[in-house]
Amino acid sequence: MRGWHPRALRHNIGIALSAIVGARLRSALTVLGVVIGVATVMTMASIVQGIRDQIVNTIEVAGPSTFYVLKIFSQTPINPENPPEYVRVRPDLTEADAERIRRLPEVSYAALWGQTLARVEFEGTRTQGVAVFGADEGFPVVQGGELVQGRWFLRNEITSGAPVVVLQENVVDRAFGEVTPLGKWIRLGGRPVQVIGVWQEPGNIFAPPGQETGAIVPFRYLERSFRIDKTNALWIPVKPREAVSVADAQEAVTIELRASRGLRPANRNTFDLVTQDQILDTFNNVTGVFFLVMLVLSGVALMVGGIGVMAIMMVSVTSRTREIGLRKAVGATRRDILSQFLVEAATLTGIGGVLGVLVGLAAGWALTTLLDVDTGVPFLYTAIAVAVSVGIGILFGMVPARRAAGMDPVEALRHE
Repeated sequence: MRGWHPRALRHNIGIALSAIVGARLRSALTVLGVVIGVATVMTMASIVQGIRDQIVNTIEVAGPSTFYVLKIFSQTPINPENPPEYVRVRPDLTEADAERIRRLPEVSYAALWGQTLARVEFEGTRTQGVAVFGADEGFPVVQGGELVQGRWFLRNEITSGAPVVVLQENVVDRAFGEVTPLGKWIRLGGRPVQVIGVWQEPGNIFAPPGQETGAIVPFRYLERSFRIDKTNALWIPVKPREAVSVADAQEAVTIELRASRGLRPANRNTFDLVTQDQILDTFNNVTGVFFLVMLVLSGVALMVGGIGVMAIMMVSVTSRTREIGLRKAVGATRRDILSQFLVEAATLTGIGGVLGVLVGLAAGWALTTLLDVDTGVPFLYTAIAVAVSVGIGILFGMVPARRAAGMDPVEALRHE
């Protein structure tokens, strides 16, 4: 029965488990580094995959052809009070820009949208700050979801900037409880508005933590009543007509805006066009760096765990010298002894890997629940994490295993 035969492998795993149980505290301390490293990877994998899935699903809701006109597209928010010179020379987006784009034959929808942060208050009950969108009746065309009560804005309410609001369903539940919200006057950011509808967001829409979409008002009301960050929180969503490609629609929008702003051929654009793919690429770049840092930190923890495995296996080899001598005396080969201790090291780190996966998935589930992000089990990362942890055991267990396999049986049997 050789070391890597299935029966021998089961036998060696049994020996390994007995040795681990016989030194519980020492084994627990050894696998702790592996658990921390694997748990960190799994936690980050769960969060990143959950948020990425939400963004991808949101892109599917808005439609892959939807793109956005921005004053400036930056991976980090720009200070609107003191923007760089290249941003300062760019004009703010206006409703006139949106109107020009909307009239293009290649475009089916375009409107100027804005966003701010405010609290919803009704009869003494006040929510945390939620995102307040200034838009028009085309909001669900881009964002998806459905109207579960009431109505969207009338044309005269949009043009006059009437103080009316469509609230998100969860906000209604928190602020109104069992009270019917339609027709009620609330305070939005301290200003009175009348509730005309309740909107249910699609289950896969992504919103930054603490900034869920809470209310939608006519853009002109938002512009008149709130201070808008016109550098970072003002944009024009554009939907091309059917059978019109995104590239053709973007080219038409670019030509129109450049002409309206009097830009010469040598001048650069004073606006940015951003597609859904670019938004996803930006997210991948940001999370990729973050995830890489986590992998490095996790790798350090796994290295510490591996060194611990090597140390405990050295101690194990020393304490079991007579056992090794007896096995060799009854016919065990160098390969048998080598496989026995490698299997023991791999079992030790494998247990740490499984525990790390469980801890990481639990932590990831808790954090994604807190962030209100749906996520599934990252099976690929789970398999990789367990495989790496076992590999760490084999790698760092090689030195003590080779030491055990190279023992002289006569000298081993003399050991006390």
